[in-house]
Amino acid sequence: MTARELDAAGITDPGLRAAYARCRALNARHGKTYFLATRLLPVERRPAVHALYGFARWADDIVDSLGPEASREDRARRLGLLGDRLERGLDDGHSAEPVVHALADTARRYAIDHRHFTDFMAAMRSDLHVTDYADYAALRAYMHGSAAVIGLQMLPVLGTVVPRAEAAPHAAALGVAFQLTNFLRDVGEDLDRGRVYLPADLLAAHGADRELLLWSRRTGRGDRRITAALRAAEDLTRGVYREAAPGIALLDPLARPCIRTAFVLYGGILDAVAEDGYAVVHRRAVVPLRRRLTVAGDGLLRVLRARTAARAGVPRARRAPAGPPAPAGPPAAPTVTVPEEAG
Repeated sequence: MTARELDAAGITDPGLRAAYARCRALNARHGKTYFLATRLLPVERRPAVHALYGFARWADDIVDSLGPEASREDRARRLGLLGDRLERGLDDGHSAEPVVHALADTARRYAIDHRHFTDFMAAMRSDLHVTDYADYAALRAYMHGSAAVIGLQMLPVLGTVVPRAEAAPHAAALGVAFQLTNFLRDVGEDLDRGRVYLPADLLAAHGADRELLLWSRRTGRGDRRITAALRAAEDLTRGVYREAAPGIALLDPLARPCIRTAFVLYGGILDAVAEDGYAVVHRRAVVPLRRRLTVAGDGLLRVLRARTAARAGVPRARRAPAGPPAPAGPPAAPTVTVPEEAG
């Protein structure tokens, strides 16, 4: 329940509670997989995650979901207005705009580096005019702002058992892995928006390019060159998951089930893409409900074990102080209900 989460987090101001509730609604409506994993966090940390997701969702909607009638100039204007509200909100600690108000409060409570938000906004602005990427290095530079910083924003909320800077590269990699997964799943939808996130050199290495993808989308026909390129993109993405995986053990034990569940659920999207014959140019791959329920159940059991151990006073790794913020430079679906008792 929203009130229980807000009470546990010590959020008492009515306006601020309404702001966080709005962010939670955005998370529940748009981030089905993400919202499920969030339900496995300690209840007092969930509002902060909702605020981080809600803001990112709002900015992304300006770029992608305003409808065909919204011009690039209109999107740029709205992003600029959001950026101004963000800057003032972070400086003042509050905002008249509810989503920014919740974000600013979260940034203050958890001492989140403001550069992570400005880098994110820079990536959103680039989506207005950049429609493809020559190589993976260029894409990874973009994903620093669009995805890696999301992991870095989350890290203070999750907590670590090592100095935060030690866990930061893994958190950034996990954000990138999740976004690469979305890029692979959404190839067809991104083509409809005029974008290709698969690096051009990766496509070319298998004899594919934007025009071939567009032809396939338009005709509904497959091509072995596209399949080979998509399989290579899957391999690349799984490599980033391997970069991220060691970071789970560096998190606060009470936060690990949440991130492990997200890790497995998003990895399951890659499995579904492969099992569907890499047909993502034509349709989204869907993870079967039975598989999602199994993963959710395993996550819930891990939560209960971790909290039982904590109540019993079982020794756990020392939670280290956060230390200085990590460097901000670029690094070298349906809802399944989790019982409220899990919180």
